[in-house]
Amino acid sequence: MASGRSIREALAEASSFLGTVGVMEPQHNARLLLEYVLGLEGTAFYAELGQPFPADRAAEWALVVNRKAAGEPAQYIIGSQEFYGRPFSVNPSVLIPRPETELLVEAILQHGDLLWPGGAPRALDIGAGSGAISVTLAAERPRWRVMAGDISTAALEVAARNAEANGVSVELRDGDLLRPFAREAVDILVSNPPYIPAADIAELQPEVRDHEPRTALDGGPDGLGPYRAMMSQLPLLAAPPRLIGFELGMGQARDIARLLEEAGHWSRIVIVPDLAGIERHVLGIAD
Repeated sequence: MASGRSIREALAEASSFLGTVGVMEPQHNARLLLEYVLGLEGTAFYAELGQPFPADRAAEWALVVNRKAAGEPAQYIIGSQEFYGRPFSVNPSVLIPRPETELLVEAILQHGDLLWPGGAPRALDIGAGSGAISVTLAAERPRWRVMAGDISTAALEVAARNAEANGVSVELRDGDLLRPFAREAVDILVSNPPYIPAADIAELQPEVRDHEPRTALDGGPDGLGPYRAMMSQLPLLAAPPRLIGFELGMGQARDIARLLEEAGHWSRIVIVPDLAGIERHVLGIAD
């Protein structure tokens, strides 16, 4: 695929090939894979585009491009995804962090600073996955005590590696939603739980449907099961958190806002849109 060609030509050829087999964003995916194979990124990568493709990397290049063509997410192939400016290890045990989740983290940081100026609130992330949320909170606010839970021990292993790699401490516990944190004093509760209605999973992009963990996708018949469960488990905590934040799917914001309103613990319910204008996050704030 790359024999006798420049790096630029190999990139163009792979982009074209991935596009013809239906891969979305083929140029972006080809560049990610090529940076990985060549061990280059940023300006160093672009500076090398005119150079001959290294013969000793041709076999690996063909392998990763074919894996991508078969539908495997590029992030699983290269084992990494950036989140909030930091690299996170990922594998098929965890959901690939999405840019919209950065907005949830940003909202939690902003409201946390207003509620506890200079303080040290206790934050809990339910559904830790790769640790993208919990590790980022711990890195951005070193004074905060951050905990996270997941039902997947494999996911918790990934989160632990990411916490160590980013030089932060996150207390990780294995178990169902809030149950591992019974009687804990929690000031902030944040979660990006499974929210895809079970019947809709078959219609997802093959990259997501066939490769990302179903337990991180399936939110039950209407996608709202995990939110209802967390609301029902709130009495397990020492007290309701003053700040709660959820990520959710398209069209679910009003239902989640209603759940928070009915719980009656928060004086303000805020709906936060993502960059596409979709109502993506719901916050409950007890001023």
